Amino acid sequence: MKDDRFLIITGLSGSGKTAVSHFLEDLGYYCVDNLPAKLIPSFVDLWLREEVEIERVALVVDIREPGFLSKFPLVWREINKKISPRLIFLEASDEALVKRFSESRRPHPLTKKKSVLEGVRLERRRLAEIKKMSDEVIDTSASTVSQLKELLMRRFSKRKGPRLQIVLISFGYKYGLPIESDLVFDTRFLPNPFYEEALREKGGNNHLVRDFVLKSPETQAFLAELIRFLGFLIPKFLDEGKSYLTIAVGCTGGKHRSVVIVEKLNGYFHKHGYHSKIYHRDMFK
Repeated sequence: MKDDRFLIITGLSGSGKTAVSHFLEDLGYYCVDNLPAKLIPSFVDLWLREEVEIERVALVVDIREPGFLSKFPLVWREINKKISPRLIFLEASDEALVKRFSESRRPHPLTKKKSVLEGVRLERRRLAEIKKMSDEVIDTSASTVSQLKELLMRRFSKRKGPRLQIVLISFGYKYGLPIESDLVFDTRFLPNPFYEEALREKGGNNHLVRDFVLKSPETQAFLAELIRFLGFLIPKFLDEGKSYLTIAVGCTGGKHRSVVIVEKLNGYFHKHGYHSKIYHRDMFK
């Protein structure tokens, strides 16, 4: 059985190896780009002896290294005597690769003085044997960046269920908007506990304040619409491969109404299997 804790990524130039490396890094892999093939066995030994505190590794190796074509097959056989790494080969059609090089305005690494198409075809021929060695071939010709990321998340993410970290921030408009917010919702139209003397000094996590805010028909209607909207929106973010979402809910001082709403949203997200956490920025100001 292949060990998905140790991945080696290779393939055609322009097929998306750098993007894959970045996505795997987001999933918790320690990624090394363009590691010389002759150093891989030493890296494997360190990893096996746990001399490096790294749980999961992804190495990107390719034809940029002089001698890669002759060295890598030997290295691959050597390290397979010690571990069972997974070799992933990325490729794309000639048309897709030529278009990507044209858009980036970079020369192909094999034919800097010739056409990109010549370079693509030459590299494809030279890498044919390494492609045959691979455990998995991923064709990125028709994949968008978000589709490629979602593919990797489904394949290598350790999380189960929805793969989105949600941060809920309550804040006060008088102290400014949270700069990290992706979505901002205003609750200043809801009944304000500040004008109730018995509630003024209590925070939104107090049951009396919570009951005061939630018993309002305006609050009930607002929560229903907000949850409906987020229930529609969040799956779209997941489809696009978004990993983090920060939702900010504000009221005047950030002490009462926004806190109550954030707590309710957090309960909704937990109930539906999302990973969410709370930050009450201004409640104690």
